[in-house]
Amino acid sequence: MSVARALASPRRSGAGVGPSRKSKYRPEIQGLRSLAVLMVVSYHVWFGRVSGGVDVFLLISAFLMTLQFVGRYEQNRPMALIKHWLHLFRRLLPAAVTVIAATLAASYLLLPRTRWLDIVDQAWASLFYYENALLQSRAVDYYATDHSLASPFQHFWSLSIQGQVFILWPLIFSGAAFLAKKYRLHYRILLCYIFAGVFLVSLVYSIIFTITNQAQAYFDTGARLWEFALGTLVALILPGLRIPRSGRIVLGWLGIAAMLSCGILLNVQAAFPGVAALWPTLAAAGVIAAGQTGSRFGVDRILSTGPLVRLGDNSYALYLWHWPVLVIALAATGRDQAGPISGTVIIVVAMGLAFLTTKFIEKPWREWQWPEANRRRSSIAVAACLLAVVVPLTGIQVQQHLATTAAQAAAERNNPGAQALLPGFVDRSDGDAAILPAAEQLPADWATLSGPCTGGLEPEDDAIRDTCSQSGPSEDPVRSVLVLGDSHAQQWLAAIGKFGEEQGWTVYAMLKGGCQVQPATPELEETNPDCKSYNDAVAEQITRNPPDAIMVVGTAAAPSSPAEVLTPGLEESARTWTDLGIDVVAIRDNPRFDFNMADCVVTKGEDSPDCRPAQANLLAAESPLAGLDGKVPGLAFVDMTDLICDGTYCPGVVGNTFVYLDNNHLTRTYVASMSSVFGERLMAATGWKDQ
Repeated sequence: MSVARALASPRRSGAGVGPSRKSKYRPEIQGLRSLAVLMVVSYHVWFGRVSGGVDVFLLISAFLMTLQFVGRYEQNRPMALIKHWLHLFRRLLPAAVTVIAATLAASYLLLPRTRWLDIVDQAWASLFYYENALLQSRAVDYYATDHSLASPFQHFWSLSIQGQVFILWPLIFSGAAFLAKKYRLHYRILLCYIFAGVFLVSLVYSIIFTITNQAQAYFDTGARLWEFALGTLVALILPGLRIPRSGRIVLGWLGIAAMLSCGILLNVQAAFPGVAALWPTLAAAGVIAAGQTGSRFGVDRILSTGPLVRLGDNSYALYLWHWPVLVIALAATGRDQAGPISGTVIIVVAMGLAFLTTKFIEKPWREWQWPEANRRRSSIAVAACLLAVVVPLTGIQVQQHLATTAAQAAAERNNPGAQALLPGFVDRSDGDAAILPAAEQLPADWATLSGPCTGGLEPEDDAIRDTCSQSGPSEDPVRSVLVLGDSHAQQWLAAIGKFGEEQGWTVYAMLKGGCQVQPATPELEETNPDCKSYNDAVAEQITRNPPDAIMVVGTAAAPSSPAEVLTPGLEESARTWTDLGIDVVAIRDNPRFDFNMADCVVTKGEDSPDCRPAQANLLAAESPLAGLDGKVPGLAFVDMTDLICDGTYCPGVVGNTFVYLDNNHLTRTYVASMSSVFGERLMAATGWKDQ
């Protein structure tokens, strides 16, 4: 019998591969869920990597949803999409809301305040199913990689994709039902064509995206749709297949073996969701296709056992709990990874919380009949779930805003920043003055210019256009100053940007995180081809439209070490630019640390010796820039070390202002407090006479 004929009359051939229509419950699928969640949890906790178990979850969810909607059509029941969505999210939200609220509370008690901005953002994203999009936007964000620990909400990325598909798939099922009835088409066959197309298009997109930008592709909904489409196709085609029982026994065991070995043999996090993700999804599809064999040798006999089925019933809650328990436990103990014993404790705690959540929250809420009466009641139930997190999240953000506004109103008196290190400074701040920026806002306290480059400053090359920003007049500036380099050059925009505006300059920047300004060399091309191509494009732009001056960071400090060196290629780059008649300014780097200075201040206090390391242990006794003095005409130097360190120590707080936002970057607020002195030293070093 052909697949098409079988699909046209699934009742005739469905019994060979699983339960009849009267028995919709598939205990082996609950067992499969158990194995998938155990893969996810054990790999996260004990091995610090991912397993492919999430991909199995995605496939199973599409498989079950397809059975539900196809059953409605074939039984002539309405699709009732609004009712379906309300019922679905009324089941999903209680456990998710419980975990989000509990994680917020635990984070407040145990995690540094410097992480709160990210945690609050991700709590909102997790609640409203766009966590994957948020993580995708940060996947290539150089600054986002500077966190010492992952977000306790990071695992919501897969649930967000599921939530989005739970909206999209019913629309496809409903649209196909309309077409099938209007044009007398067979519903299952029509769905097969539709989802085969989705599968192929999404898989090709996923493969290409993974090759070109795996970090973003990993969280991309479009790159994951094929996994759901595969689950849908399995549900549609399975009733039309006649697989002998012996074949299903072999297929089931092969599927389990392949699924369990995926995370061992593949670096899933670096390879997915491209073609490599076919491994666990096809393996899971094989287990589902094997179905209930009725044989004592079938894998379904194990998957259908009570413990695995019960764990499958709790798998959703276990997935929700395991990650925040892991992240917060590691943060509380100061460890990077769980060991065998601590990892076991974490898993046991997560399982206990999952059991309690399922029994006392998820199940009672699911069985509550009052919301099922009509849409209004269902909407109220869903809204009540959302409000349980919306209210505290809103309260947190309002409180932070009010506290920051009050502190900033008195900042001129209470937060002098670098001015406190100037000779003759008189401290007039209040004794209880708050430190600025607020610890919660530190991760966002990056220096920027007012907008993108426009007019003649807009680069022609796509590689650098999006990284170019500008402040000051677009036409006839007194002077044009270009800031080049990585994040350590970016932080000085708070000083040069402010001073430049006062002088009538155009200040613009072309910056790429992690890419120092270096000349084109075979070593750079081999070690970091992305930076090499970017620097080449910048060099061409400078040749086409040379600025009056270029500003770079001229040294590179080593974390908690005096091994400070010149920025590689500084002298060669400076000669190239000065030969074009461009003045070059090299700024000495700031101290860097092998710990998060901002977290040190928040957790130990600004007066802790740990947060005031000795200057001699952080920077070279003499600036490496001194070795270039007089060698390159037109090259000037600016050293602001005496306004970062006090001559003996390099503290984390100066003048009631956070100096650092992490382990090596200066805050925008602190650099802005140096702008007047920075401008004076810049003018003196270059000999410029602008008014």
